[in-house]
Amino acid sequence: MLRLSANPAVDTATKLVVVAVAMFAFVFVVMVPLYNVLCDALGINGKTSGQAYTAVQAGVDENREVTIQFVATNNAGMPWEFRPEKTMMTVNPGASNDTVFLARNPLPQAMVAQAIPSVSPSRAAEYFHKTECFCFNQQPLDGRSSAEMPLQFIIDRELPKDISTITLSYTLFDVTEMAQGAVAAR
Repeated sequence: MLRLSANPAVDTATKLVVVAVAMFAFVFVVMVPLYNVLCDALGINGKTSGQAYTAVQAGVDENREVTIQFVATNNAGMPWEFRPEKTMMTVNPGASNDTVFLARNPLPQAMVAQAIPSVSPSRAAEYFHKTECFCFNQQPLDGRSSAEMPLQFIIDRELPKDISTITLSYTLFDVTEMAQGAVAAR
């Protein structure tokens, strides 16, 4: 057996460090791509781009309709009331569409929220283009006040023909402490 040093304690410590580094490398290098592959294969956790889409002239497909379902949920501990104004829309691929999500902060103090989107089926995410979305930025809301949060989107004409319904889901998170920390750090 090959020994690293004359001291067995140093050998054990060296092996533990190597194992720890290998574990972190696995988590940060392998797990994220593996997670994305599994989500794609299972059709879950469709991610949308966090960037505004720039529309191109492609025309509207008047012969095809796609149903868009809107879902709003709060992360644990988020006290806001959060819901879509409409829970469903029927749209034509290529057309620009507008809707609104409603939020109300029932607490007396101001809070900051961040909405995280998800699209199902996940393979539809690359064809769901948001031109304006409240999810692009954190949303501050004074105590006991309400807000309308706009969403503008286009369904790409290249959406696969077998997809006739898309669910856009938002989960709302309380990021008040993080937002205050960012302001304090400046």
